[in-house]
Amino acid sequence: MLWVKAFHIVFVASWFAGLFYLPRLFVNLAMVAPQSIAERERLLLMSRKLLRFSTLIAVIALALGVYLWLGYGIGRGTGWMHAKLAVVALAVAYHHWCAVLLRRFIAGANRRSHRWYRWFNEAPVLLLTAAVLLVVVKPF
Repeated sequence: MLWVKAFHIVFVASWFAGLFYLPRLFVNLAMVAPQSIAERERLLLMSRKLLRFSTLIAVIALALGVYLWLGYGIGRGTGWMHAKLAVVALAVAYHHWCAVLLRRFIAGANRRSHRWYRWFNEAPVLLLTAAVLLVVVKPF
């Protein structure tokens, strides 16, 4: 079980690294001048690759988490686990939202400013903090 738990932590950290960086790329994309086609294409390529890699990492992190929860019964029936699952659902929704935003950038239909993306970029920090506090402190 400790091996599974260790790999779960590694994959969650890796997933969140992608969630931290992808919106930073969006900040840069939102700031690209219209005539800077090469810069825009380079940032879009980086964003697409990061999203694909982060999605793969997320699937593995989630699978390991489900295995720990159902296979070993970790947190089953406890309040902190229900709260953590809600945080995980929010992280998955945020990941999906990033994919939607990237599709808008690819289509040239972005309607948000770089300032909005700077604020948007703060959400994964809050989600990761909440998940770690719930798992370590187990407040309820």
